[in-house]
Amino acid sequence: MTLEGKVAIVTGGTKGVGLGVARELARQRARVFLTGRSAPEYENLDDRTTAIRCDHRDDVQVDAAFRRILAEAVTIDILVNSAWGGYERMMEDGSFTWPKPFWEQPLWRWDAMLGAGVRAAYQASRLAAPSMIERRSGLIVNVSHWAAQKRIGNVAYGVSKAATDKMTSDMAAELRTHGIAVVSLYPGMVRTEKVMEAAEWLDLSNSESPDFIGRAIAALAADPDVLRHSGKVLVAARVAKEYGFTDIDGKSPRPLTTDDV
Repeated sequence: MTLEGKVAIVTGGTKGVGLGVARELARQRARVFLTGRSAPEYENLDDRTTAIRCDHRDDVQVDAAFRRILAEAVTIDILVNSAWGGYERMMEDGSFTWPKPFWEQPLWRWDAMLGAGVRAAYQASRLAAPSMIERRSGLIVNVSHWAAQKRIGNVAYGVSKAATDKMTSDMAAELRTHGIAVVSLYPGMVRTEKVMEAAEWLDLSNSESPDFIGRAIAALAADPDVLRHSGKVLVAARVAKEYGFTDIDGKSPRPLTTDDV
């Protein structure tokens, strides 16, 4: 799955799924730029990886980040939209707000999900697309979730993920003639930093490392016929079965369905 000579951007790449994706793309020899509001969770970035502080809610910062990347790398081959919002302040006034009905949800969560999530992916994609169009190749991956298809968590979460999948479908339709693929990618239960904080209360027997999501993206990016997937929702564990790779621990997570989540 070598990505030698490819340039990748991973938004929200300083922690969680995004960080795992950035690590794996670098292992596959891509030149990786990761963006996020915080410093990356690991400090010793290799010479293939550059971290850029960027709040994806701020257009000025986003524009500056992409100008810097294009000045240094000239082109963009892979964009992974992993930046998201709305997970902050799960506890408010002593109450766990995440699963509450919409009329009891804090309104800021809607704005965070649609702004730091869907809008951020839209903005990053529109900045990356011209470089890809010029070379008539590229891959855009929008990290999404089963909440797009089934009520999970809360209304704002479901709406934002459904919007992500619709954005993927419509972007794919507009970019297909330019040779650019756009997909939504569903991880399973991912062993992110936050998940591992609650590991003793969770069943992690079918879980995935953040790097496993990166392996799925690397496999897609290395596929010369990736356009056959464009516009689709892909499940990371099913991508692994198609392309024949395992997780970093050698395990093969079982692909989930709507019945499992």
